[in-house]
Amino acid sequence: MTVAPEKPETRPAGWPVVAPPQYEGTRIPPRVPTIKDVPAELHDLDDIMQVNFGPNHPSTHGVLRLIVDLDGETVVGLSAVIGYLHTGFEKSMESKTWWKAITYPERIDYVGYQNAELVFVLAVEKLLGIEVPEKATWMRMLLCELNRIHSHLVYLGTSALELGAVSMFWYTFRERDLIMDLSELVAGTRMHTRYFQVGGLAEDIPPGFYPEARKFVEQMPKGLDDYLTLLDRNMIWLERTKGVGVLSAQDAIALGQSGPNLRASGVDWDLRRDEPYLAYDEVDFRVPVYPNGDVYDRYRVRMDEMAESVRIIRQCLNRLEQMEGQPWIADDRKVVLPPREELHTSMESLIHHFKIVTEGYRVPEGEVYAAIESPRGESGCYVVSDGGPKPWRVHFRAPSFVALEATATCMHDALVADLIAIVGSLDSVMGDTDR
Repeated sequence: MTVAPEKPETRPAGWPVVAPPQYEGTRIPPRVPTIKDVPAELHDLDDIMQVNFGPNHPSTHGVLRLIVDLDGETVVGLSAVIGYLHTGFEKSMESKTWWKAITYPERIDYVGYQNAELVFVLAVEKLLGIEVPEKATWMRMLLCELNRIHSHLVYLGTSALELGAVSMFWYTFRERDLIMDLSELVAGTRMHTRYFQVGGLAEDIPPGFYPEARKFVEQMPKGLDDYLTLLDRNMIWLERTKGVGVLSAQDAIALGQSGPNLRASGVDWDLRRDEPYLAYDEVDFRVPVYPNGDVYDRYRVRMDEMAESVRIIRQCLNRLEQMEGQPWIADDRKVVLPPREELHTSMESLIHHFKIVTEGYRVPEGEVYAAIESPRGESGCYVVSDGGPKPWRVHFRAPSFVALEATATCMHDALVADLIAIVGSLDSVMGDTDR
């Protein structure tokens, strides 16, 4: 892991640095001071206005409340309040069978739904020790990279909209709709596909998918060029993003950041390359890293990642087109649903289908942690099995929750208008936060 040099910190003369205790080997970054920390001679408390941003605001991609202390237009204190969604996904999964629980992770991170589904499936497969066919592995990788582009397009369109670039929203959703068309072609639904099953895929790759996916990988680079043309030399966009919301490499590491937010701070770390899963060690791609840690660099990292995802998808298509006729799911009737065509002719297959759907399958006793590089960073799933048909414990390491912890740190010298750009650039999804 390489770390870019830390930029010198600037803050108003006399402004306090609130530093929590130093823990062994770890530097906890200073938080944004609240009104209680500011000496009386610096600010007249009568001039401080406390306002609520939220609980609902577009830049939070969900229900988030920010309690903001303002001195004029300058943010002098900030506190994030979560817990408004009350989803309870993790506890709900513990009351469902392993087979039925697969539908829940996609609702946790509903923008990166395919990646969220994958991390739970990988965790269960680790406990089962089941071998996944090569065709399923490459198709999973292809769909996860499509989903990465989908997530970054939602980030880019909404973040630009919040800063006044209204047309960007429509352009990004143009390509997003093509990705959702591919999801519908594969699984019959545009989101929350449940296409990844323990052991492989729910169905074989349908006819016509490869040509449509090829059309997308040819069109997407042109879309990226359109986005760059609209934003990269737009003076308003540059003024609102460059040097705003700076998160240093040291602070990003201390706050547990990952994904684009970490790489935009100069830290070269990507699980796909450094701790590869699926078949990422067999494809060629570059990990974008930028040094400044501001809103602009977080935007550039995601732009470059979309271009790299197109490269990975193209390589996946080259491999998958050579696998026609190969199995797409493991042949383990105790875990995997039997083929539909057998249900009409085989009583044994019908019994296996009935028992898996109604009672579920049993997973060996043990605990495991699986992690992937989701569009928002390290998405992890910790699963404990007591040997029964239901998870005993499920817990997700949500990168959106961790990203919110960096919000106050990024607010140094920020104006209230900058707050919108900063929160949007951290790309939190509140379903991923309130699990």
